[in-house]
Amino acid sequence: MFDLQGYGHLLLSGSLITIKLALTSLAMGLLLGLLGASAKLSRFAVLRGLATAYTTLVRGIPELLSVLFIYFGGSMLLMALLKNFGYTDYVEISQFWAGVAALSFAFGAYATETFRMAFQEIPSGQRESGQALGMRPWQIFWRITLPQMWRIALPGLGNLFLVLLKDTALVSVVGLDDLMRQSTVAATSTQRPFTFYLAAACIYLLMTVVITAILMALEWYNDPAERYAKRLTRQTTDRKLTAMGN
Repeated sequence: MFDLQGYGHLLLSGSLITIKLALTSLAMGLLLGLLGASAKLSRFAVLRGLATAYTTLVRGIPELLSVLFIYFGGSMLLMALLKNFGYTDYVEISQFWAGVAALSFAFGAYATETFRMAFQEIPSGQRESGQALGMRPWQIFWRITLPQMWRIALPGLGNLFLVLLKDTALVSVVGLDDLMRQSTVAATSTQRPFTFYLAAACIYLLMTVVITAILMALEWYNDPAERYAKRLTRQTTDRKLTAMGN
């Protein structure tokens, strides 16, 4: 069904690598974003300065340059370090992990600002209430701050993840066999670029639709007020239908 002149399996394998790349970068980017936001809200000026330098530097450099710099520059750096220990062979960084590093740094820089604003939206009185109850700082963070921050930051993080998913195509320039590269290989071999690039576009669109549906479900699950309003509306409708039936 999805043959495309025998290249359909390549597009499917490339799609799996794209999804793996996006999810791995998301996990690492979320961690960087949390660390960056915590540093920006820290009372220590050094941490605030480092976090500001990180977000300013990463957001000011195109992701494509970051991929190229990490892939080629990282190999040169490793060879320079290993040369001190007598190792002179060529060292090549994995295309996958070079892409993960570049995309994670970019996602983390934007997520830092999203998390920072979400933290600031939480009333300070709630943390003070936790302290009054004798809760430790880590308990206040896990039980009070994090759940509310997550609900506030989720829409912004969802948009960032959709951008991240499309940016995975940039890693194809260093030879990763993702969806974009496999589409290029198939288009070059068959001389039918429109067919395979259109197929790649449809796959990207399908992934976006699925992710959007998941994000909408997460937003609904994390919004108690919306769930209560919908439940109340459903109960009111049921009462009206029951009354009309009687």
